[in-house]
Amino acid sequence: MIDHTGIGVADVARSAAFYDAALGALGLGRAAQLPEDEGTDAVGYGKGDYPVFWIDRFHPHSTRNHTAFVAPSRAAVDSFHAAALKAGGKDNGAPGPREGYPEGYYLAFVLDPDGNNIEAIYHGE
Repeated sequence: MIDHTGIGVADVARSAAFYDAALGALGLGRAAQLPEDEGTDAVGYGKGDYPVFWIDRFHPHSTRNHTAFVAPSRAAVDSFHAAALKAGGKDNGAPGPREGYPEGYYLAFVLDPDGNNIEAIYHGE
């Protein structure tokens, strides 16, 4: 239903370092960047060569967003959280189940360098 999405960031290089680590823990990597040789304007993340999540300097970065990424396992949620914190993110909800969520859900929340709420969620077996 959604082809791709993205958020504006204040500093593409700083945010790219954060997302390289956090999304790398979920098996996502840089699929595209603008300009191609530098990535100073925008970086797109995905699997393979098709970006599904962009960070860029073109959109306002003062709007706080919430984006959730599917994790393939509980261990991937844990790795995402640890990698995001190590890359400068702020804890916004440690890995674990949440009251009120469906049984089997396991998730974690971090704030990126611009204050966006980024989530990794495993839906269970």
